[in-house]
Amino acid sequence: MSGDDEFARLLGAVASGDQAALRALYDGAGPKLFGVILRIQRDRRAAEDVLQEVFLAVWQSAGGYRPEGGRALSWLCAIARNRAIDSVRRRDATQAPAPDEEDWLERLADPSDGERSFLDRDALSACLARLEPRQRDCVVLAYCEGYSREELAQRFGSPVNTVKTWLHRSLAALKDCLGAIA
Repeated sequence: MSGDDEFARLLGAVASGDQAALRALYDGAGPKLFGVILRIQRDRRAAEDVLQEVFLAVWQSAGGYRPEGGRALSWLCAIARNRAIDSVRRRDATQAPAPDEEDWLERLADPSDGERSFLDRDALSACLARLEPRQRDCVVLAYCEGYSREELAQRFGSPVNTVKTWLHRSLAALKDCLGAIA
């Protein structure tokens, strides 16, 4: 399948209840949408589930797409991105703290310092807990998981400059907090 015009045509057919058009749309746009979802979700199995949710939403709301409002693929990507973010939020809300929380704390504290490392890790954990959840997540994803500012902006649905501001303020707050504890 080539071109946004084809996606727009298929969305029109899906809005009329054409299941074959939905299948063609899935075949054409599915890989791109899966990539968008996977970058946010980071779990292949969960991303596959989200992709199914996306196409269910497309089936139910294809009539809401207006070509004059933007490209069809952009509309589909927005649905995919929003569903992926919702999925991550649902997962985070239903799970206890992630089992790898200790992993990122250990990566931030220097393990070669022995006992001092545990004190540093505890101090860092306490200071991170004082940050707003979104800012804390940005710091952890940027400095422990290696996310770029652009990836963070996409994940949080915010402009890159906002993410940069969060990181700058969060690092300043961590510096002040750790300085007060030391």
